[in-house]
Amino acid sequence: MENKCLDELATEAGIASEFINAYGKPQAIPAEIRHRILHAMNADIPVERPVFHSNTSTQTASLPDVIVLLQGQEINLPLDDTNSYQWQIQTEQGEVFHSRCQYHFTLSTILPLGYHTLTLIPEVEPESSSQRQSNPARSMQPQSVQLIVAPERCYEPQAITHGEKLWGACIQLYTLRSEKNWGIGDFADLKFMLQKLAQYGGAFVGLNPLHAIYPAMPENASPYSPSSRHWLNIIYIAVNQVEDFKCSPEAQAWWQLPETQLKLQQTRETEWVDYSTVMALKMSALRLAYPHFKSRLAADPQQTRFQQFVRKGGKNLYFQAAYDALHHKLYEENNTYWGWPVWPEKYREPESEAVKAFCDTHSEEVAFFLWLQWLADIQLAECFSTSQANHMPIGIYRDLAVGVAQGGSETWCNRDIYCTKASVGAPPDILGPKGQNWGLPPMNPHVLKAQAYQPFIELLRSNMRHCGALRIDHVMSLLRLWWIPQGETADKGVYVSYPVEDLLAILALESQRNQCLVIGEDLGIVPEEIVDKLRVRGVYSYKVFYFERNDKGEYRAPNEYPVQAMATITTHDLPTLRGFWQKGDLTLGESIGLYPNKALLAELYAERKRCKQALLASLKRHGYLSELEIMPTEANLLSSQQATTQKSTLQESILQKESELPMSAPINQGIHRYIAHSHCALLGLQPEDWLDMANPVNIPGTTTEYPNWRHKLTVTLEALFADEHINQLLQTVNEYRK
Repeated sequence: MENKCLDELATEAGIASEFINAYGKPQAIPAEIRHRILHAMNADIPVERPVFHSNTSTQTASLPDVIVLLQGQEINLPLDDTNSYQWQIQTEQGEVFHSRCQYHFTLSTILPLGYHTLTLIPEVEPESSSQRQSNPARSMQPQSVQLIVAPERCYEPQAITHGEKLWGACIQLYTLRSEKNWGIGDFADLKFMLQKLAQYGGAFVGLNPLHAIYPAMPENASPYSPSSRHWLNIIYIAVNQVEDFKCSPEAQAWWQLPETQLKLQQTRETEWVDYSTVMALKMSALRLAYPHFKSRLAADPQQTRFQQFVRKGGKNLYFQAAYDALHHKLYEENNTYWGWPVWPEKYREPESEAVKAFCDTHSEEVAFFLWLQWLADIQLAECFSTSQANHMPIGIYRDLAVGVAQGGSETWCNRDIYCTKASVGAPPDILGPKGQNWGLPPMNPHVLKAQAYQPFIELLRSNMRHCGALRIDHVMSLLRLWWIPQGETADKGVYVSYPVEDLLAILALESQRNQCLVIGEDLGIVPEEIVDKLRVRGVYSYKVFYFERNDKGEYRAPNEYPVQAMATITTHDLPTLRGFWQKGDLTLGESIGLYPNKALLAELYAERKRCKQALLASLKRHGYLSELEIMPTEANLLSSQQATTQKSTLQESILQKESELPMSAPINQGIHRYIAHSHCALLGLQPEDWLDMANPVNIPGTTTEYPNWRHKLTVTLEALFADEHINQLLQTVNEYRK
């Protein structure tokens, strides 16, 4: 009986009892897993499941936590049938609408877009206390609820609505080499790349998440496991661009030291990013520069801008700086203090007396970290301004990670919204047969709605700053997320539902307000119900060339790609073009034990061979590659007198042989031309493929097995844009996009 009750509660909480797996088969979820996830939610489960539906109706006089509707949509709110009410709507713009109602609250007036407040005041006639006790509704107090009115679709830039096909580079900022950076790509490199790409007709530079990570633990470098998604990673500050660094005699004396210059040169030349050395160098320089900033008068424009930034950032920004300062101190004392869950107990609550005392006695340190966030923010803003000055239709497109690390500042500050007894990931699929556990605590959908979606709204606003587009990693999280109980492997998870209609409406509203295009990373196991929802709401799909094949295994023709999408050859989680062709990802995965058995690995190798043959056939069929470019000798054996069957047999033999050849310039360029001709409104290309690099950025499902998030481009930006072959490639791409 108890289990039955728990099963019902789990269903009411949106915890799935089965799902369709990567092989298209229904797969049941064990009851024990569902019960553990229910416990991890630790929330009261509403009987009628209003959390999971954008439904403005209720059977009682109590208002829902929030009402979300599209502009022009009628509000119809059943109320208590024994009362009449006065109602008032105060809009975000300051307008007031009011009237009275009984039984139902109905409003068909078109409200402006935005966040408004609806208040219901029951009209209660005087009566005895015994009558009030028998009819509690008559004792109701005025109730208010946030009313969110959203547009139909997300924002699209004018260039796209006019039919232009835009293209740009998708980069991991830390991978950039340059003659002046400090061993890691920075905002100065980003500005340089924006200027150069604009000269070739590029519309944007797409970035990895720029979220705040850990100054005290720089080797925890995954941009998809951040400390906070609201603030920036200070390691990207271009120190040489900081005015107080250039004006500080102490900082400049340190800069001129031979040992400083030697260490900088060494960090530039390393094959992989040396996060610890880079962070140590930058922190030393910025600590020397900070006193010069502090010496500025209160009326100094820089001080004024900084104080405005701090005031606007409010409590959330202050706690980010307090976390970084406190973490820095604790980690220096004991390197097991990786995050707040293992800190001394007195520091685990951000508003505890111990934390307040620390901030009082270390106020300069907290202010220093506030200053670093301000520097990062103004440098990113300058990059975006540069893109606009160069007439790039999008300029910068940022990336919003699906979650945050368990022990970071965002969970420290917003404990109620995160379920720390679970983590999110992905179920087993063909490319990841063990599934993926990302170690990120999920947002609780019940609490999210109870807080009128404010955490989600603030998250969008933080990440739509200083950019023209936002990529939402794992966009299916708006519909459902794969929750894994604490301590379990990824295959022991379950899907949990989210209020998708409400979240998409809010996404459209913030997108329009910030004039920010939205791209949804919809790879992996994608439920059919989310596909149309995203398309109708104006969220752009994500089309990876490797996966775009029809039922016959043939690669889709360029004109078969959808317009409302971004096309790309590969991603940070997939092999480079050379790695794919040479099967380096499979070899690497085998060496680190990524595949559970040899039979699966053998099938993956066989499938890759079929992919390569299909790819060659498609390139030739659509005129992006000829036999003469690959195997001229054997191609010339085909004479016009040979029989069709003989020609077909020989062609198949050639394809098999060609698929075993190494990656070549004609194949690389043919694929770039192919994808550049796609009908997608957006195209994102990787510099790793321009440079014919083999190593991947990241291998999903690994931590220490491979140096994820550390590789650099093989040449500097200066050399890259001076390369004649790359210049020709970019010119060709731009011509094909026209």
